[in-house]
Amino acid sequence: MAFRTAKIISDQYQYGFAMTEKYVYKSQKGLDEKTIQDISWQKKEPDWMTRFRLQSYRYFKKRTLPAWGGKLKEIDFNNIYYYVKPVSQSVKTWDELPSEIKETYDKIGVPEAEKNFLAGVGAQYDSEMVYHSLVENLEKQGIIFSDLDSALKLHPDLVKEYFSTLVSPNDNKFAALNSAVWSGGSFIYIPKGVSVELPLQAYFRINAARMGQFERTLIIAEEGSYVHYLEGCTAPIYTTDSLHAAVVEIIVKKGARVRYTTIQNWSNNVYNLVTKRMRIESEGIGEWIDCNLGSKLTMKYPACYLMGPGARGELLSMSYAGSGQHQDAGGKMIHAAPHTSSRITAKSISQNGGRASYRGLVRVNKGAKQTKARVVCDALILDKQSRSDTYPNMKINESETQVEHEATVSKIGEEQLFYLMSRGIDQTTAEAMIINGFIEPIVKELPLEYAVEMNRLIQLQMDRRVG
Repeated sequence: MAFRTAKIISDQYQYGFAMTEKYVYKSQKGLDEKTIQDISWQKKEPDWMTRFRLQSYRYFKKRTLPAWGGKLKEIDFNNIYYYVKPVSQSVKTWDELPSEIKETYDKIGVPEAEKNFLAGVGAQYDSEMVYHSLVENLEKQGIIFSDLDSALKLHPDLVKEYFSTLVSPNDNKFAALNSAVWSGGSFIYIPKGVSVELPLQAYFRINAARMGQFERTLIIAEEGSYVHYLEGCTAPIYTTDSLHAAVVEIIVKKGARVRYTTIQNWSNNVYNLVTKRMRIESEGIGEWIDCNLGSKLTMKYPACYLMGPGARGELLSMSYAGSGQHQDAGGKMIHAAPHTSSRITAKSISQNGGRASYRGLVRVNKGAKQTKARVVCDALILDKQSRSDTYPNMKINESETQVEHEATVSKIGEEQLFYLMSRGIDQTTAEAMIINGFIEPIVKELPLEYAVEMNRLIQLQMDRRVG
């Protein structure tokens, strides 16, 4: 009995609408030192940040594009707007926002998310954070949750101490670009011993055509603290390409725990090129939950640097590549201290000619004894036109370690379908059950309430069209 796999996941993009462009300031297209100085002047930044931006721009000009990963040569850096300021300042009440921005986030579901289950919400629209809200009792505990621009003004010493300590502006071409033109992003500070039981969330939206969004997020979790940060992203569909090049730096102090969840559903005209790093000290726990469901090209490899004894890092990665999409995702675990442990679990689905790649690094430094590292990457290919690749890299410089790597590539088998259908389940439902079972290890780690985003962004729509 022969089966043809139906189109399991819909390629129809629900968030491709765009609002009329309204802005307070918009930079000229392209990038030079004057544009960078204008951005810094618009933001009224201290001199040290202006100098940092200009030096980063010089690094950006010198660095070449990566020769690995996806196709990057089509990016036209001269055809991008690097700074679009939609409002004069961030607000703390939803009613203060312009109507077109409120309508955008109403459609996405952010206000409802805030009302139902979140401790705090931030919303970035093009280049700026336009809205931030934090539950009052958390502010009384000394928790800071704001956009990074505001933190630079209100908490300058704290920002200067940690800013760019994990991601150097000369680390790679896109980190250099972000360092030169960064705008928006979240700043979170959790005092010693404080636990934030409800999630904090930020939502990033590109609205303008040919727009570059370069948010920069900095999270500091002091000793024995805990926070879960959620991030979602969407963009309109345009015939021209947009660029998203973010940087995330997270410092996890002794015995602290940080979970960072991302669900990115960019439209298929967006290059999504992100540098994310987490430094984890003794007995600390750092967790990345990374879901990539859109974009033209994603290149993203969240990293954990395990710097103190007993530190633990985990990455749960899920990516879907549909027609015209390439997801090149994975992660890095750097063991720099003894008795550290890490685990990478990566799941990918490719359909309708999409390409999904796992690219990862596990490195155990000399002296990092009694460490444990495990990598599991599984790929599900739904048709003959699609592709999956695995590029694992392991550098083990210590003998007293335990390192494991496991990889599988599979498709929906006729035997699986026959078994389920023989018990009265129709083919469409049977295929959906198999897909749900495949991604379940990732999805179960998301908070139930996060269905506000997840149910909208991962839709197993069975439409019986052959993939």
